[in-house]
Amino acid sequence: MPDADPILLELYRHRFEGVADEMGVTLRRTSHSPNIKERLDLSCAVFDGDGALVAQAAHIPVHLGAMPASVGAACAAVDTWAEGDVVVLNDPYAGGTHLPDVTMVSPVFVGTRDTPSFFVASRAHHADVGGMTPGSLPLATELVQEGTILPPVKLYDGGTRNDALLQTFLRNVRTPEERRGDLAAQRAAHSVGAERLQALAEAHGTAEVTAYARHLQGYSERRVRAALSGWPAGTYRFADELELPGGNTATIRVAATVADNTITFDFNGTDDAVDGNLNAVLPITESACYYVVQGLTEGTIPVNAGSFAPVSVRAPEGSLVNAVAPHAVAGGNVETSQRIVDAVLGALTQALPDRVPAAGQGTMNNLTLGGTRPDGSSFAYYETIGGGMGAGPDAEGLSGVHVHMTNTLNTPVEALEQAYPFRVVAYRLRPSSGGAGRFQGGDGLVRVYELLVPTTATMLSTRRPTAPWGRDGGTPAAPGRAVLVHPDGRTEELPAHFSRTLPAGSRLRVETPGGGGFGPPTDDGAP
Repeated sequence: MPDADPILLELYRHRFEGVADEMGVTLRRTSHSPNIKERLDLSCAVFDGDGALVAQAAHIPVHLGAMPASVGAACAAVDTWAEGDVVVLNDPYAGGTHLPDVTMVSPVFVGTRDTPSFFVASRAHHADVGGMTPGSLPLATELVQEGTILPPVKLYDGGTRNDALLQTFLRNVRTPEERRGDLAAQRAAHSVGAERLQALAEAHGTAEVTAYARHLQGYSERRVRAALSGWPAGTYRFADELELPGGNTATIRVAATVADNTITFDFNGTDDAVDGNLNAVLPITESACYYVVQGLTEGTIPVNAGSFAPVSVRAPEGSLVNAVAPHAVAGGNVETSQRIVDAVLGALTQALPDRVPAAGQGTMNNLTLGGTRPDGSSFAYYETIGGGMGAGPDAEGLSGVHVHMTNTLNTPVEALEQAYPFRVVAYRLRPSSGGAGRFQGGDGLVRVYELLVPTTATMLSTRRPTAPWGRDGGTPAAPGRAVLVHPDGRTEELPAHFSRTLPAGSRLRVETPGGGGFGPPTDDGAP
């Protein structure tokens, strides 16, 4: 293969990323649920004909690092691809992450090839896929309790929809019309992605377009290896605690080894998978490690299969960070992924003290609310709530933002109140919740929901008794908390993990953690 022209390489980087971006815009604009339309809980990416990542949009880190496993699972399940095929899946043990994240994979044929030249994929968090509680993030102990499980299977075969599969799925969810609309939006995004890739091939030739997909992967690999060559060689260890229901904790241990332009993350010694839903499948652990390396290698290197190649992840099978069926995993995707990032950053603090920040809030503060509207229709709402970013070696942490493995927006109050029978009566920063230091950690948020009908509320959160850590003398941030205000005015402190049906008139107050401070505080509190 001839060497790449550097100008064309940069053009193709933006061309491929533009395809993924336009897929995401299409998915957002055509979706039905506020979770996708407003919060942007979605991700889109382009893969080559071998199923290797070529480009991704700047969507959700926890989705994108794991999506190669989804494409691999889809390819393993399909013997022969045809124009119009769409595979759908959400099984965490067959290419998925957790059940609400529904992934679609489609082949793209360009030129006269009878095998796919590319694949396009999308992942969207569906606000309900069945299971024990509305929102499909129940306090489960096995996967079947969490919702409808879809192994890799064709939803469209040569353009013909599998109506039996669709109806079976819709019959097992609480909000079937919303799910139907969101699935259709994902397919629309794939149509746009395929059209744009085919147009590139028509304009520039199939050989050039496919060649530059490989050039781009090689370029990213070279840049990551060059960046890693500047990191001090050695093995760096760290352990962090993940809070479990009932007051217990599980330990995540990692050893990061830098050597020969590569980095290996070994999670040997991490505790075994737990009885609850905080277990993570291996692609989630890989996502967290890829994310950290990307962030510490300038953050400007195109993310694709090449940028992942110098990064190896080892995790004991059956552990908290490499769970096996039938363990529940709903919280592993959202909570354990955050703690894996904290552990990996803690280890690399020893190698790169001038780059690694203090701990961010370390949780997604997952809240689901569901029930029946006065007109008899069902509703299911899901949201992650931002908090504080950890302060860095030369900057304060941001306040009231999503950090690390989540990259969503909030649901705007106006959109939320239009779609659901509850309202937000307070939404503001949580003063002084960030850790003190030479550089202050970011503050968390306060968000108060007033329920207008009886509602089942479920919350998965961490960093409650344990606080996000500071660095180099900076103080820890304030941990999070949740408070229930009963209709009669009584207040009740709620645990980090709870699920219960609340009467109309209840108010649920969520206070999210701040970020850790960096460096010892000065006497006057100024940097």
